[in-house]
Amino acid sequence: MEPPEGVRAELLRGEIVMSRNSGLVHNRNVTETVDQIPRDRWYPLQTQCVDMLDHVSAPVPDVVVTERGAGPDQGTYVPSAVVTALVEVVSETSVERDYEVKRAIYAASGVHAYLIIDPIMAHCVLFTEPKGSGEEAEYHVQRMSKFGCPVPMDCFGLEVDTTGFGTFSNVRPHRYP
Repeated sequence: MEPPEGVRAELLRGEIVMSRNSGLVHNRNVTETVDQIPRDRWYPLQTQCVDMLDHVSAPVPDVVVTERGAGPDQGTYVPSAVVTALVEVVSETSVERDYEVKRAIYAASGVHAYLIIDPIMAHCVLFTEPKGSGEEAEYHVQRMSKFGCPVPMDCFGLEVDTTGFGTFSNVRPHRYP
């Protein structure tokens, strides 16, 4: 199925989830992040489908980071086994999906690091050390950094500078993480 123009579709736990394309704040935060990942060792891929181990999920994270030389040279999907980190930028409509559903899917698939950039709350949350399986999977380490403070990404050997991250205005706060 091909989604209509301006709509992104992804498979989460057997359900097709469609969302509208992102706005400027979202896209600028993605660009700010991608620009900091060293290309000599890593591929920071945008809106790349990831094949999860559960075979009923094929999310399309905002950024998929793989080590150069890992994974396939062609195709539509990157296997989760070769993913070093995934990045999602929260929108008003994706809060629960990014903080709960995708976090469990990514942890169950053994993704080493999951970074949430949250322009609603002006913070980043880095999840590491995935444990468990299925819907009970979780990350054992959670680190929150306010925008303006660096996010240590040990998996890349760098700190993500968040001083250039933008926020949404006139948006209701949420209760996550």
